[in-house]
Amino acid sequence: MSVLVTPLEANPEDLAAVRFDADGLVPAIVQDHSTGEVLMVAWMNAESLRRSLESGRTWFWSRSRQELWPKGETSGNRQLIRGAFLDCDGDTLLFRVEQQGGGACHTGARSCFFRPFEAPGAK
Repeated sequence: MSVLVTPLEANPEDLAAVRFDADGLVPAIVQDHSTGEVLMVAWMNAESLRRSLESGRTWFWSRSRQELWPKGETSGNRQLIRGAFLDCDGDTLLFRVEQQGGGACHTGARSCFFRPFEAPGAK
């Protein structure tokens, strides 16, 4: 199966507008490009943002392992970027992706947001 990967070209002004925190990180929301479902939230540093835009696939910074990681490299649950956005304050990124494989969550779920805050039996 052929996979369409589309690198994105960001201009230097857009990249300079990203406001990384004191640790050099910015949160990245990952959303399914066709349904709008929020799949996950992860962290990016300048290098993972650059790699994501250049490769057309999501890369993140692992705070626990202190290393870059391409999403899905070992699981096969890759994310092909279909759009990338910076919020109005410059301190949060949004990626619209085509999710491949079983899902975005390390548990195997489609989305990391499968645990609702609600009382049993409430509806």
